[in-house]
Amino acid sequence: MTTMLAGSVPTLMSRSISNDLWAFQIPPLEKVLRTVLVYLAILVIVRVAGKRLLAQMNSLDLVVVLLLSNVVQNAIIGDDNSLVGGVLGAVVLVAANAGLERIAQVFPAFRRVVEGRPTPVVRDGEVIDGALDRLGMTRGELNWALRHQGADRVSEVETATLDPGGSLTVDLKDEEQALSQGEFRAEMARLHARLDALASRPTTG
Repeated sequence: MTTMLAGSVPTLMSRSISNDLWAFQIPPLEKVLRTVLVYLAILVIVRVAGKRLLAQMNSLDLVVVLLLSNVVQNAIIGDDNSLVGGVLGAVVLVAANAGLERIAQVFPAFRRVVEGRPTPVVRDGEVIDGALDRLGMTRGELNWALRHQGADRVSEVETATLDPGGSLTVDLKDEEQALSQGEFRAEMARLHARLDALASRPTTG
C-alpha cells in the first residue's frame, strides 16, 4: 500500500505540472476575446487621457503607467495561469497590434483617430495657453520639457509641438540655434577663402 502511494505521488505531481504548463484552464476563444477587448480598452483610455499621459510629464502620470498593466492583468488571464494560455495571449496581443498598425498605414485617417494630431504648444516664442489647458500641462512642465530639448527660455523657441506619441518637438529660432562642428568648419573655410582673396588683390599705389 505504501509503495503504491509512493509511486502515485510523482505521477500526480507530473500530471499537475503538465496541466499547469500545457492545458488551457479557460477556453482558448475566451482568452483571445479577453486579450483583444483589454487591448482595445487600454487603447481608448490612452487616447482619451491624451498625449500628456504618454509623455509622462510628472511622477503621477508615471505611477499610472506603471500600475496600468497590473490593474488589467486579471482581466486578461482570467483563471488561466497555464504556459500555453500566456503564450496565446502574447501572440494575440502582438497580432492585434500589428493588425492595427497595418490598417493605420493604409488609412491615415484611422491613424489620426487612434493616435490624434500633433498639438502646438509654443508659437513664435509665445506659449499657447489654450493648448496647455486641453493637455492638462502646466507651464512648469512645459519649461522642463523645453530645457531637455535645448531651449533655456520659451522666447528662444520658434515652434514646439507635442506629438501623438508624447514626445515634444522643438524648433529653435535661427539666432538661437548652435552651429555644429561641420557648419563651424565650413564657415571658417569660407572666411579664410575670403581673406585670402582680399590679400591676393593687387594694391593700387
